[in-house]
Amino acid sequence: MADDIASTSTVPGTAARPDARGLAATLGAFLIWGLLPLYLKQLQTVPALQITAHRVAWACLLAVAWLGWRGQLRRIAAALANTRVRLALFASAALVSTNWLVYVWAVTNQRIVEAALGYFINPLVNVLFGVVLLSERLNAAQWFAVALAGAGVAWLSWHAGQPPWIALALAFSFGLYGLVRKLVSADALTGFAAETCLLLPIAAGYLVWCEIAGIGALGEAGPSLTLLLMLGGPLTAIPLVLFAYGARRIPYTTVGILQYTAPTIQLLVGVLLYDEPFAGPRVLGFALIWLALVVYAGDGAWRSRKARAL
Repeated sequence: MADDIASTSTVPGTAARPDARGLAATLGAFLIWGLLPLYLKQLQTVPALQITAHRVAWACLLAVAWLGWRGQLRRIAAALANTRVRLALFASAALVSTNWLVYVWAVTNQRIVEAALGYFINPLVNVLFGVVLLSERLNAAQWFAVALAGAGVAWLSWHAGQPPWIALALAFSFGLYGLVRKLVSADALTGFAAETCLLLPIAAGYLVWCEIAGIGALGEAGPSLTLLLMLGGPLTAIPLVLFAYGARRIPYTTVGILQYTAPTIQLLVGVLLYDEPFAGPRVLGFALIWLALVVYAGDGAWRSRKARAL
């Protein structure tokens, strides 16, 4: 899914009003992320770990090629030369690869709705991290939103007999990823290229082992499956570039609203196209979380307008 807003090289929302190209680019990124389950469903015969390893490998090659074409390869070396930044990138690479693996497993195991839930609650997990880890203070509306989301997760857990582990793993891994990326001064594409470069030896080594052991997808794949696996690179890198471009050119509140496009599309794909269950008690749990997001987004929009009026 999307890099955290903070990973862009310029703070989003610095534009006074939405730029048409920025809006189109940001929306395009969220549309690609929202429709990603359609792509992953074509790879159901491939184990999730292999899909993730291919995604890392092809995305790395594409990101490095793009930076090389622009004469910016030295940015990767510069980012990795700093010990503090290198350690942060190791951590963020581990978190984002975990996020990818959980998401791929969820989609290929008929859990798209639960994966969508993870990205609905992620903004509120970020708020919680701000309080616990960054000592930020919340206003009454924000506390109410967090409480509503907590009630929604608790209800879903009680109804299912266990917590929604996939949703929580996605929300918390992506939230922690965003926190770690705040420590990295590199722009979004350079940071992404550095992360995938750090992951490449592990991913490539695993894929080679799979082929030698006779369980690799490429060894059994025809041209169409091979092309689908390679397509994971652009489908990972392109929305990142679109988001990095667009988020710098539209207001922060607009980015905040658009970010719900992806999980909404994922939810619709899971329910309407793949007949995943979504009725009764599950709807109530989602409704509590959606209400929390309305309260949270409404409070943010009101405060943003108030600040501009001063």
